[in-house]
Amino acid sequence: MPRTRRADWLMIAALGITWGGTFLVIEIALRGITPFWLAAARIGFASLLMTVIWAARGFTLFTDDSPRPWAMLLLVGALSSAVPFMLLSWGQQFVTSGFAGVSMAAVPLMVLPLAHFLVAGEQLNLRKLLGFSIGFVGVVILIGAQAFDSTGAALETAGRIACLGAAACYAFSSVFMRRLPPVDAMALATVLLIIGAAIVIPVAWIVEGPPPLPDQETLAALAVLGLVPTAAANLLRVMVIRSAGPTFMSLTNYQVPVWSVLFGSLILNESLPPSLIYALVLILSGLAISQWRALRRILT
Repeated sequence: MPRTRRADWLMIAALGITWGGTFLVIEIALRGITPFWLAAARIGFASLLMTVIWAARGFTLFTDDSPRPWAMLLLVGALSSAVPFMLLSWGQQFVTSGFAGVSMAAVPLMVLPLAHFLVAGEQLNLRKLLGFSIGFVGVVILIGAQAFDSTGAALETAGRIACLGAAACYAFSSVFMRRLPPVDAMALATVLLIIGAAIVIPVAWIVEGPPPLPDQETLAALAVLGLVPTAAANLLRVMVIRSAGPTFMSLTNYQVPVWSVLFGSLILNESLPPSLIYALVLILSGLAISQWRALRRILT
């Protein structure tokens, strides 16, 4: 059974802050590059950086003599970044940003039944279901009614399916990652990024043509995206899932909208929504209910 540590709590807090601030950098990058090439650039840069570090560590991946699940690795690599990045990039052309945010907040609710059947020690119970449901309601309140507004686009239904498909990719990849045999966390993060880059780069070329030549501001934004929310955050994600399990990792999805709103206020001088306090109370209450035993161990 996964046993959360203080380090696990610190890592999901760091991931929430990191991914919550990513949207600001993406907005800057999109001024000079197309969506699929943005995904390809950040994954490609991160995979190159991580491969250099992995090489210095001797290219060790598996840490025991268990059978090598290469097919599972390929699947997790595809579902961890490449496929959801592309689904979101395409889907957000036809749906509101609020709907995309709610889709990502649904990841924990998708993880719960998957982990119940596929991960030992992660059985679904009423406390977890209640806590995660309260957290989801908090995110919906924070995003507001615009989450369910219609854009009127002809492909809006397909766009919504694409966003929910991206959320499902994150849920399945987290569960499958937990089921892998003993591996080096840094090496696993690297391999998953390499697989993602091998998928998204040719798809970006097919869909959007040759890569554009970005300006210095766009290059700087791409470097930040590749280094922090892709390379470093992917490593933290792997470490949390392998240590505390996919259900615990999915708590990050409730933090991201909160940090995104706070960063928008602090950096872009956007007004804070009146619902922030109510939403924050619900999100923190849901977290406390779903993780009560883990919190009690940490605090005592």
